[in-house]
Amino acid sequence: MAQSSVRGEGARPRVRRAGSPGGAGELDWNDGLYDESGEPVPSTRTADDTMPLKPQGHGRHGGGGGSRRGGGGRPRRRRRILRWSATVLAVLILGTAGAGYLYYQHLNGNIKKDDLNIGDAKDRAAESKPNAAGQTPLNILLIGSDARDSAENQKLGGAKDTFGAAPRADVQMLLHVSADRSNMSVVSMPRDTLVRIPKCTDPDTEKTYAASTSLAMTNDSLGRGGPGCTVATWEKLTDIHIDHFMMVDFAGVVSMADAIGGVPVCVDANIYSHTSSGHGSGLKLEEGTTSIKGKQALQWLRTRYGFEDGSDIGRTKAQHMYMNSMVRQLRENATLSNPGKLKNLAETATKALTVDDGLGTVTKLYDLSKELKKVPTNRITMTTMPWVYSSDGNRVLPKPTDAAKLFRLVREDIALDGKGKKKSTAEKSSSDPAADDDKIGVIVQNGTRTSTLAPVSGRASAVTQLLVGKGFTQATADTTTATTEATTVVRYPSADLEGDAQRLAKALGIPTSAVKKSTDVSGVTLVVGADWRDGTTYKAPEDDDKTPKSADALNGSDTSACMHVDPDYTW
Repeated sequence: MAQSSVRGEGARPRVRRAGSPGGAGELDWNDGLYDESGEPVPSTRTADDTMPLKPQGHGRHGGGGGSRRGGGGRPRRRRRILRWSATVLAVLILGTAGAGYLYYQHLNGNIKKDDLNIGDAKDRAAESKPNAAGQTPLNILLIGSDARDSAENQKLGGAKDTFGAAPRADVQMLLHVSADRSNMSVVSMPRDTLVRIPKCTDPDTEKTYAASTSLAMTNDSLGRGGPGCTVATWEKLTDIHIDHFMMVDFAGVVSMADAIGGVPVCVDANIYSHTSSGHGSGLKLEEGTTSIKGKQALQWLRTRYGFEDGSDIGRTKAQHMYMNSMVRQLRENATLSNPGKLKNLAETATKALTVDDGLGTVTKLYDLSKELKKVPTNRITMTTMPWVYSSDGNRVLPKPTDAAKLFRLVREDIALDGKGKKKSTAEKSSSDPAADDDKIGVIVQNGTRTSTLAPVSGRASAVTQLLVGKGFTQATADTTTATTEATTVVRYPSADLEGDAQRLAKALGIPTSAVKKSTDVSGVTLVVGADWRDGTTYKAPEDDDKTPKSADALNGSDTSACMHVDPDYTW
């Protein structure tokens, strides 16, 4: 299959978005409430049951039988949220389905579409480059929302006082399929990760949301114009180009779990996720393995109170287990050979999904599914973005060095299970000749701030003096900026300065891999990172291409995984 067959093209139909966060005593993707202290709240959602047999075209009308936004008699956007369960699920199901069982035009009408990336062009990552065989990796962002925009979602999630409020992307997983389709990597970002959300423009209302001036929770990105802003946030943070997104909501998760027929999960003790103050998902299971579906599956995916230490990290681990088990079920379940059950599964999957235009038809989903099916289950690796607690202990931030390394491995298409071919370590030199050292203009910035440490005072000036002593007499310190950069990096704005940037890096012992083209700078810029807080000699971090232990990797074929239950939540 040509790689472009699952890429976006043309104008895209769209549908209406809605609702989210809410009052105390109710549930959401976070399995709790969002009150003054920042805890979570509930939600709901419905599916458009009747869709036009002919796919809707362009402008403000989308697949899903209506206009993109509510108001003025136009139907509200439904099911804007996707959950990774429905995600891989839908894709794999459609891949198993025969053409005779897929009522293509009808199913195409079920699928809702939205813009892929609504951030500024300068914040977007460069597209993935093909390998020597001309194969290109695929990066798909899977989103689960807590939108409360329908009676069904309201019943499942609660928070009646916030019906129709801005949705949050409380589940975010980046699915990376290697260029040669030999392996798959999944990176989850905890929903309460603090990041910089870029400028986003809502394509429906044309409202512009300014870039956040301070750190904000990543799940807020969905409410700033739609899933395209969540995609933009990921690209800005990771520098990984995202090809597609898939989204599902509460109701979608329940309907998908029912259509599959159940997903086996395991707990190491009886669990009841409930507190006297109203927190908890309500999940109640006996010790051992249970096949869950419907509302119980949703409870599992949202459980925080009762799993491990009660944090969002524990919930992420439970979601990984569910996803691995679901994929195994889809590949092994004999019901996929049953025409009636298969038709129901395809119908449910397409109704549950909101996708970008590049995946907006059954044919495109089918093409994608064929690519995913090439990956053996034992080559699927689930990981969590390495993190550290924020200064107040209530949120998390990307862990310096480890998170950057995990993102690099994905960006460079290196298998996270350690079984792939090793990348060549040969240094890449520029075809652009470097100027003499004393002719190279260099701006030095202080990027030594971390989530736990203040920036080193005067660090930019100290390194500038070091450069002047080495002959880079045009080096100047930018004392107005103190950024956060996990590792030291050299940036340049255009190809004619690449040679100068590489010459600077070589003089300081900085690897060529840390020399990057960027439109965020106007000249050769050295950002002194948290890995060089003192001294006059830079020591590059060891680059062994191994997945950081802090990523908590889980193999897709691991059937022994079992969630640890907090003793305070047993019965």
